[in-house]
Amino acid sequence: MELTNIGVIKDLFERHGFSFSKSLGQNFLVNPSVCPKIAEFGGCKAGVCAVEIGTGVGVLTQELAKRCDRVTAIELDERLKPILNETLADFDNVEVIFADVMQANLEDIVRKFDGKETVVCANLPYYITSPVIMKILESRLPIKSLTVMVQREAGDRICASPGTRESGAVSYAVRYYSKPSLLFKVNRGSFMPSPNVDSEVIKLEITNEHQLPKNVEETLFKLIRSGFSQRRKQLVNPLSATLNISKSELSDLLSSLDIKPSARAEELTLENYIALAERLS
Repeated sequence: MELTNIGVIKDLFERHGFSFSKSLGQNFLVNPSVCPKIAEFGGCKAGVCAVEIGTGVGVLTQELAKRCDRVTAIELDERLKPILNETLADFDNVEVIFADVMQANLEDIVRKFDGKETVVCANLPYYITSPVIMKILESRLPIKSLTVMVQREAGDRICASPGTRESGAVSYAVRYYSKPSLLFKVNRGSFMPSPNVDSEVIKLEITNEHQLPKNVEETLFKLIRSGFSQRRKQLVNPLSATLNISKSELSDLLSSLDIKPSARAEELTLENYIALAERLS
């Protein structure tokens, strides 16, 4: 069954009485070249297990199942159940869990893979991109990488290097847990229905490079969120209010860490924020 054939998809929808949900951000891939590339770049091969988030009609699910030992897919929309029963009928290595990924027990899912190398692949709804990515990264589960399709603007921000004008709070958070890279762009015409923006596929290779004590980690992300909440202002302004420290005291602290008191949030490196968090903790 050619799941990137618009005629086939329309027939599926008509037979099962399915209609798109705008509230769930449903845009299904109809470009046949995209999902095989996501699976290949995502490291899907024999000996590897995959977690997929958001199945659609199963286009990416099929590509993962062809390559991986096992696939567990998490899908929110239970209306897709009869469609997936049909499109995934030939694959006995796929389990579909109908649940909200933000509530799903990822630890239980990964545990069932019996220690095999695990990757995450997904075509994420734009409205929930950052929360899903951060949930997975913060879980500290034995997952090797995340290969996900996101809105192009979000992908650029996620992969931006800390210390650059393009960076945001999410850039620092992602870089703390992983090494992000842009893989390839996907134009809006690759979807049905077509969204109003283009997309791109990014990969986050989990590094576990940073393993700070929990209290320091909490302070670190508190600083980053505070700094970028007023990114146009000098960092001492939002941080002074957040930390309840006088601006002069905070300026002295920044200077002692070789950070300019006049710096804005985006001018600090991740290491600058870590040093500040460690000193404050």
